[in-house]
Amino acid sequence: MFALIAAVLFLLALIFEIANVAVGGVLTATTLTTAGLLCVALHLMGLGAAWKPLKR
Repeated sequence: MFALIAAVLFLLALIFEIANVAVGGVLTATTLTTAGLLCVALHLMGLGAAWKPLKR
């Protein structure tokens, strides 16, 4: 799930960078890239994964 969110954030960051757009002072390509990297890190950590270990 986090990988999909990261892909969408990276796509938005690319569009913002190409169009040279900044929404306010907060939502820029840099903040979207940082949020995408955070989602990738959470995905690699195993959060949001569909696989769950068996309980014994």
